[in-house]
Amino acid sequence: MKPSHHFKKRACSAQAFFAVAFPNCLPTARKAKRVGKTKTKKMKKILITAALFLFGLTAFCQQEENGTIYIKHPYIDVVNNTTKAYEAQDWATLKNIYSDTAKWWSSGMEKFIPIADAMNEWKKDFEHFDDVKQIPQGYPDYLNYKKEDAKIVQSWWTWTGKSKKSGEIIKVPMVVFDEFNNDGKIVREYIYGDFSKVTKEEM
Repeated sequence: MKPSHHFKKRACSAQAFFAVAFPNCLPTARKAKRVGKTKTKKMKKILITAALFLFGLTAFCQQEENGTIYIKHPYIDVVNNTTKAYEAQDWATLKNIYSDTAKWWSSGMEKFIPIADAMNEWKKDFEHFDDVKQIPQGYPDYLNYKKEDAKIVQSWWTWTGKSKKSGEIIKVPMVVFDEFNNDGKIVREYIYGDFSKVTKEEM
């Protein structure tokens, strides 16, 4: 027999058993885990900070102005004057506000028509309706875009009129876009709204 060799084997077996049975009780293992977790947390913080910085930098670089919006401007006054002239059936004033080559369109139309033809359509409103008005909603904006130096006034209204045929009061919410040239004349006007009831009363 070789006692020394025998006890050595038992000692190794006990150490192996302790390591397997109680792995978390080993000081060296616990220290290694703590160090590993600390490094992982620091690395996560660094990565998150870097990602947020790059995201903010990218967003800042993507910002670019494309013009200016005005709440007060002479072109807004021009648009308001078109409504006043329309309600007063002052066709001469309206003719001076629009350019000679101006085009007009509203929802339901297939294409733009000359402003002279548009005025003939507007006159029909007063032939078929009483108390015709355009009531402003909110406030208009003048947008001066950098691209092609576009000059546009957008405004919101409610068109109202009492039908001479049925007596019904028609109300049509609408948004109007007026494009201007460098001479301050309206060259294009387009209107979005549901005018189906108005068309029905004028038939």
